[in-house]
Amino acid sequence: MHSLISHIPILKLYRHHSPKSEEDAIIKEERVSFFLNRKKILSSMCIPSHQDAHIVGFLLSEGVLEHIDEVQNISISSDGLSVYLEAKISEENLANLHKEKTLTSGCCVGVTANFEGKIVEKFLESQNKLRTQILWDTLDYFETNNVLFKQTGCVHRAILCSLEGKIIFDILDIGRHNAVDKVMGLAAINRLNPHDHFLFVSGRLSLEMIIKTVMHEIPIVISKASTTKTAIQAAQKLGVTLIGFARDEKCNIYTHPSRILL
Repeated sequence: MHSLISHIPILKLYRHHSPKSEEDAIIKEERVSFFLNRKKILSSMCIPSHQDAHIVGFLLSEGVLEHIDEVQNISISSDGLSVYLEAKISEENLANLHKEKTLTSGCCVGVTANFEGKIVEKFLESQNKLRTQILWDTLDYFETNNVLFKQTGCVHRAILCSLEGKIIFDILDIGRHNAVDKVMGLAAINRLNPHDHFLFVSGRLSLEMIIKTVMHEIPIVISKASTTKTAIQAAQKLGVTLIGFARDEKCNIYTHPSRILL
């Protein structure tokens, strides 16, 4: 974790005291390039970790990959800044990714082509339930195990949990989309049943975050942050239980509350 941080000298200014020379902890970000079947498809500014999961999660989110079994090989360059994936893919969805890019409201200006079409055919039918005590326990974990954010104030977080409360994957990145793609890529690589899990994130739940949730068939998504009207409408239509403002012993259930055991 420490290798992700640089310490630089700064001059800290105080309202009622003299300035002081100090050090500040700064997160490292790198440009990581994604190659699919020997062709570069895009680059992402991110924390260079879990790069294989990142490309898998992103391509599954966009429908370019239909299933993890379509992946034939993944490799990462020695410097960690290039990821090479060979797989059977949907050429149509890959073409849409290049042709119909939409700049999202992401903190790193995410790119997606999957706002229309295939996504509207999905509806998550999961009947699994989440006990509220598990929700509060996960929130406690989220708030007490956040060292990198406390050091830098510059990371988003995505946690995949079992419905029994086990923390499966806990991922940090400078972008909320990156963190979700990485955690969902790990879930796919490890062939987890998505209906038996829920997602707990730090960032705003906007439309593209709901799309990612649906494409990975996660029925419950919870955030410490806010949501948007379009995200709520999409979650209602697509069968996602959407919970926002999970903080300070309370939260807002916006859609499909029947999955939460009150």
